[in-house]
Amino acid sequence: MSRLLLLGLSLTAFAAAASGQFVPGVSGPQETRQALAAAIKERRAAEERGRQLDQQAARADDAADKAAQQAAALAARIQEAEAGITAANLRMTMIDAERRALREELGQRQQPLVQLTAALQQFTRRPLALSLLQPGSVKDVVYLRAVLHDTLPAVQQRTMGLRSQLARSKELRREAGLAAEVLAAEEDLLEERRARLARAETQQRLTAQRVGLVAEREAARALALAEQARDLDSLVGELDRAAALRARLAQLPGPSLRPARPGEASLSQAFAEPVVAATASTAEPSPYILPVAGPVVTGFGSPISGGLSQGLVFAPFAEAQVVAPAPGRVAFAGAYRGYGQIVIISHDGGWTSLITGLGQIDVAVGDELVSGGPLGRAAMRDPRITLELRRAGTPVNPLIITG
Repeated sequence: MSRLLLLGLSLTAFAAAASGQFVPGVSGPQETRQALAAAIKERRAAEERGRQLDQQAARADDAADKAAQQAAALAARIQEAEAGITAANLRMTMIDAERRALREELGQRQQPLVQLTAALQQFTRRPLALSLLQPGSVKDVVYLRAVLHDTLPAVQQRTMGLRSQLARSKELRREAGLAAEVLAAEEDLLEERRARLARAETQQRLTAQRVGLVAEREAARALALAEQARDLDSLVGELDRAAALRARLAQLPGPSLRPARPGEASLSQAFAEPVVAATASTAEPSPYILPVAGPVVTGFGSPISGGLSQGLVFAPFAEAQVVAPAPGRVAFAGAYRGYGQIVIISHDGGWTSLITGLGQIDVAVGDELVSGGPLGRAAMRDPRITLELRRAGTPVNPLIITG
């Protein structure tokens, strides 16, 4: 009885612990298994991305480029730990569900077997001399003992399945303990990597070589556009036009040197170098990755209030690391009209990425980003991160070009 009581208490405690874990967008055993496979895949992809970024940082000669690659590598390590935590939570959910089902089945099968076993044990332990005092002949007693002798092996055979279930229950307790240890280790690793990224970002800001006045003017212009824009689409359009203008200005020739003899200057010399017009490239930004790990709760083109979704909506876990999906320049970073904290990134060739729903932003307007560079974190409560990819203002499904 005491062993059954301890088993029940341990199951109850585990169920309470597992129910406190948050696994967004998952319901049912089939979805749980699919989500576990996706989390393991995300963890491996983040691990590989972090390894590649570390190698690129080691090869970088420019200090700013090296710092950017190192920060992106740390962000990938954070996403690796986040995916590991999600996988551990999903494993605990699966173990808890199996243990609950096993407990119900054991409860149904144990009661009659316990009663039968107790009666048999009580009878077999009775001395033969007391059996002689019972009504009936000795022949009946001997016959009954013989029947019991033949019955016990059959009982043992029929209870073999029950014994295997009890052994499985013990194995599940061991697996639950291991999953809890993995979860605790991943959480410690996540905190340590977040602290390292915070220190790296602080150092990067202190050592960054940027033209402060240019960045301030660009940030002020972005804020002015945000106030004037009617909606998010018009804001992205204005920023796209500003990026195209900046690209065309960057291709203008520099000032010509003054000739040694002013009389030798001619109009043809002043325009000897032709201006190459900036044209939009059809090549998509590469590599292009998803900005956050987590299930997609709204797909591209899905019906939403007001029309069809123009991007992807993710349900990551609280304060998940958000990264730049591709190399580019931050065109806008800040709060915008009910979308929370947003970041708009201009890529080469007229491509633009819009990320909304951040709870914290770690970049500023004018920052040059590498693919996977840290943008900030998701919100703490009910986090939803939206990614929209556009080319010359036209929405494009990000899953088409992700590697």
